[in-house]
Amino acid sequence: MKSFAAKGLTAVLVWAFLLWGISAAAYAEENTETYVSGTKINGVGVAGLTPEEAAARLKEFYSGGYALTITGKDGAEAVVSGTDIGYQAVPEGLEEILAAENAAGRMAGPSVDNSYEAALTVSYDSQALAARLASLPLVAEAVPTSDAYIAPWDEEKGFVIVPESEGTEIDLEKLTAAAEAALKAGEPALDLESAGCYREILTRAADESLIRLKDAMNRCASMEVTCQAGSRAVTLEGKEIAGWLTAGADGAVAVDRSRAAAWVAEMAAEFDTAGTARTFHTAGGADVTLTGPYGWKVDQEAETDALIAAIQAGESVTREPVWSSAAASHDGNDYGNTYVEVDMGNQHVYFFQDGQLVWDAPCVTGNLSKHYDTPEGIYGLYYKQQDKVLRGAKRADGTYEYESPVKYWMPFNGGIGLHDADWRSGFGGTIYKTNGSHGCVNLPPSKTKELYDYLYKNVPVICHS
Repeated sequence: MKSFAAKGLTAVLVWAFLLWGISAAAYAEENTETYVSGTKINGVGVAGLTPEEAAARLKEFYSGGYALTITGKDGAEAVVSGTDIGYQAVPEGLEEILAAENAAGRMAGPSVDNSYEAALTVSYDSQALAARLASLPLVAEAVPTSDAYIAPWDEEKGFVIVPESEGTEIDLEKLTAAAEAALKAGEPALDLESAGCYREILTRAADESLIRLKDAMNRCASMEVTCQAGSRAVTLEGKEIAGWLTAGADGAVAVDRSRAAAWVAEMAAEFDTAGTARTFHTAGGADVTLTGPYGWKVDQEAETDALIAAIQAGESVTREPVWSSAAASHDGNDYGNTYVEVDMGNQHVYFFQDGQLVWDAPCVTGNLSKHYDTPEGIYGLYYKQQDKVLRGAKRADGTYEYESPVKYWMPFNGGIGLHDADWRSGFGGTIYKTNGSHGCVNLPPSKTKELYDYLYKNVPVICHS
């Protein structure tokens, strides 16, 4: 009886399993519009749901329950909730997942992996995300990370390197990019170290390039630049240079241009003579005070460039400044002892060469009655030219107020110059008061060539009453 009973029980179980399989197959065929048992999409269970129902469940999960957990160094952790940033996620490809299950025979059970990852169309409030990330304690309370750098000049220590310091400072731009990538993928977690979000040290105290730069800055701080003009000199000392120096972004010594330019301006005030009042001892024995464009003048822009280059070279140097205009002498009178003197009071012109009078002649200067006075001052000859036609102002009909051909033309003050005047029968005396020139210095034709041969560019021309 036990044996029979056992055989009967076995038969019943076999038939039960057969009937269950037939029933399950029939059920599967009748429910191909829903996911099979055990189906999970992005970790969310959707078994027995249609794709539309699964989409609704996933949307609800991401809008209400989604959060991004951010972990960092030393166990730091923060959470960005989906509700804080208006997070919405719409899954894609749910129909395809169901079709794949159906095509595979709708297999289910413990031995079947019915887990899937669906792409998401994500939206969120970017401004809210940025504000949330910036307010996270692991961002707001981070310990700063700093590169090694060269400290400002110290009179006792010179330039020294301050070592780097590694903290927990986060690169907010990188954090934002990593967080956005995680949000778009629907990832639940973000590891800051793995994502490279911590600020990296770019320059360390042991870097050879930083050590070389520090040494170069110390050399610059121990040098001197002397600007010399004749017997006068102005020296820029290293301790002043040191205050102008910083480490340039290109790894070179950077010089504060504004401070270098200010020093050049002070130096130029010591050396410039152009435009300043100077005493001139006339051929007649009197001393007169004159100004004028002739003289030394530092080209401050070019000199600042040259000074910076000299400092960056790191070696003491004595040099002459860069001039925008030059004169005959740095010492004594800048016009030296070779010059043309136009004595308008006595209507006479002299040429002194190396202090000796080598040429003179009477002249006619600007007509006083018509206010064509020849201006007083110290000038430099622009150039000299033969066979020139001097012209007055152009009239409306195209003609000129006057046209005067001359054989020798020597301008020194705008359109004013020395020249021969063969239309005159006399020179000197008081002719200039009523019948003078338009401002030029008229010379006897027989005497002009000799003076022309003596003169050269920038020779001083000194006019006085």
